[in-house]
Amino acid sequence: MAYTTINKSSDYFNTKLYTGNGTARSITGVGFQPDWSWFKSRGDTNSHALYDAVRGVTKAISSNSTGAEATESQGLTSFDSDGFSIGSQTAVNASGHGIVSWNWKANGAGSSNTDGSITSTVSANTTSGFSIVSYTGTGSSATIGHGLGVAPKFTIIKKTSGTGDWSVQSSVIGLSNYLVLNSTNASAGTSGALISAVSSTTLTVDGNSDVNGSGSTYIAYCFAEKTGYSKFGSYVGNGSSDGSFCYLGFKPAVLLLKQSSGTSASTEYWTIWDNKRDIDNPVGKRLYPNLSNAESTGTDLDILSNGFKIRSSGGNQNTSGGTYIYMAIAEAPLVGTNNVPCTAR
Repeated sequence: MAYTTINKSSDYFNTKLYTGNGTARSITGVGFQPDWSWFKSRGDTNSHALYDAVRGVTKAISSNSTGAEATESQGLTSFDSDGFSIGSQTAVNASGHGIVSWNWKANGAGSSNTDGSITSTVSANTTSGFSIVSYTGTGSSATIGHGLGVAPKFTIIKKTSGTGDWSVQSSVIGLSNYLVLNSTNASAGTSGALISAVSSTTLTVDGNSDVNGSGSTYIAYCFAEKTGYSKFGSYVGNGSSDGSFCYLGFKPAVLLLKQSSGTSASTEYWTIWDNKRDIDNPVGKRLYPNLSNAESTGTDLDILSNGFKIRSSGGNQNTSGGTYIYMAIAEAPLVGTNNVPCTAR
């Protein structure tokens, strides 16, 4: 059996918790210089705030909003060697509030990519299978280079120059379908798929304004599956507190989940859990990417050494007969080439 070359997942993804103080400061302990940082203030209704190195610091977009990119001079002000620096903005540094940041490593500010018919700027980490792609739309079918060297399995695209939905497409549900990160919408088909094809070098997008409006600018976060580090899959709910077990081959550090089809899919939230806010099972400290809501708690799932198991009959995780799509990033592989086993909780 071939094991992943990533023995330390936290070199590429890490969750960082801290308490805001309302004053400009540096946050360390991420373990690397991040290129994509996603923030949420846990105890209030401040919006999610997402920053990346390709668009540049102080440029924020929110997963719970259709809004254009905003310049937040007191938001994230720099990506640093072991974390990031922030100003006084409440989304990233509300005084006295617990903040979570999810951080990914790509490859800095990026460089020009001419693999597609549209020239893109790409920051790609081919080891972990993650790239950040910016481009300007043409309004008609086009190809865009993503820099991963293998076909991405999960892609999120947001217009940055104006209002528009966050489009989520994955081969898990088929490229003829898509989800919307800022909405509870169930998986929907398109007459001309937003992303109609993926290859080892490019994404093919149609002229839909959410992914390729003429003259509009966009950011895409692209993920390829890497054995022992990332997994993109689905399961069918059974409506029981003894829910599905999903084998990943690793202990997950973060899990993003959405019901994609079924009777209640259009009313169920996107949900995100991680191994830092919940250090023991059951895991139930949840945030909702499509909502600004404060963190809520429940008994949702168990994080295991080799995957996760659903422990709730709630609709956000386990409607009977509903199909759920997930993205999981590893805390540690089940076994790596260094022969250090991943321990259970």
